[in-house]
Amino acid sequence: MKLLHYTIILFSVAIAKNSYSQEITTPVTISELKPITTIPTAPITATRKIKTGLPLPIFPVSAWQSKNTVGFDLNEIAFVNWNAGGVSSIAGLLKGNFIRTHTTENSKWVNELIVRYGINKQDGLTIRKSDDEVRFNSTFGYRDDTTSNWYYSAKLNFNTQFTYGYKYPDTSSPISKPFAPAYTFLGAGADYFDKEKKLDVYISPITIKNTLVLDQTLANQGAFGVNKAIYDTQGNLISEGKQSKTEFGFLVTNYYKKEVWKNITMENRLSLYSDYLNNFGNIDVEWKLQFDLIVNQYVSANIGTHAIYDDDVKTYEEIDGVKVAGGPTLQLKQSLGVGMVYVF
Repeated sequence: MKLLHYTIILFSVAIAKNSYSQEITTPVTISELKPITTIPTAPITATRKIKTGLPLPIFPVSAWQSKNTVGFDLNEIAFVNWNAGGVSSIAGLLKGNFIRTHTTENSKWVNELIVRYGINKQDGLTIRKSDDEVRFNSTFGYRDDTTSNWYYSAKLNFNTQFTYGYKYPDTSSPISKPFAPAYTFLGAGADYFDKEKKLDVYISPITIKNTLVLDQTLANQGAFGVNKAIYDTQGNLISEGKQSKTEFGFLVTNYYKKEVWKNITMENRLSLYSDYLNNFGNIDVEWKLQFDLIVNQYVSANIGTHAIYDDDVKTYEEIDGVKVAGGPTLQLKQSLGVGMVYVF
């Protein structure tokens, strides 16, 4: 019995061992792998509103405008063994024009500074002055109607020179100096200004003209219309000459600029003045006419005329070594030059 019992136990253990050691194989199916080419996305919707029509930032625009012109003209002629004869010479002129303008709907304020200085050198002679001018113009105007070209205006003019002036060939006694003379005009009136046509006409029934001769030697001579010094019969000075003269009168000025032909510009300036208190009807005239021929941006030629008639400026001529005063006469200057100009 015991043998049968041990035999059944061994048989059971053998069956159990075989059951746990058996391999179970499960078939695996491999599918083809495909690359992902698209990624599904959902539509994006903005939740914040963007405002349109916002005002742009405003930058202030200056009412001031400026224009600066600087130029240099050169004239030269030379002779070498020239049978017909001639005198070699060279001349130069430095000039500048500086403008500042303040403009609003109802007002305008124009300021202009003009400077000119020229010299001339001829063979065998010393350097001589050919041009000398310092001029400042300022005009302020106000109008009630923005469509009108008429302004209630006030004007200030001032002009003098840089250096001594001589009546060549005599260079020992200057006939003019800085602020001898100097002229000022101050007045009020009406101004017609057309910007498109570049036309300006100023009419002033109330103008004070002041003549300065700030050199006592010239003042004692009575130069430029001031009261001269008084001497006794022996030539002793009793009272010095006046260094200024004031007049009250009527002033008309005109400025006109136009392109008369292609690249040829005409500029006209005219001033008429008459004194109420001293010989009313005698008119002091100053007229400048200039043509600018523009070659290119930096090169130009110009031809101009400057005429002056002043009833207070007397002429002098020498007779037998003695200076004799004459009457007023027309002063005339003509110029022709080619040079460079720079505008900025």
